[in-house]
Amino acid sequence: MTPLARILALPVRAYRLVASPWVGHGCRFQPTCSAYALDALARHGGLRGGLLTLRRIGRCHPWGGHGYDPVPGADPDHERARDAGRR
Repeated sequence: MTPLARILALPVRAYRLVASPWVGHGCRFQPTCSAYALDALARHGGLRGGLLTLRRIGRCHPWGGHGYDPVPGADPDHERARDAGRR
């Protein structure tokens, strides 16, 4: 993990440790947004991983998406199936 990614992961880890138990487990996505953030930062680094995380958090509202939404590159089978459906 890059130094920037490590710094950006600190608030996510703090959220998981402190706030997440109080907020509850009602995430609309699988994996949860915090797990997605940590995976995106580890897999893609601070800049791209941070942007992917912000995009995911931006979709986390009542009219946003839901369901299985892995980090790009984390599940090649899911990406192949999604791309085949676009044709």
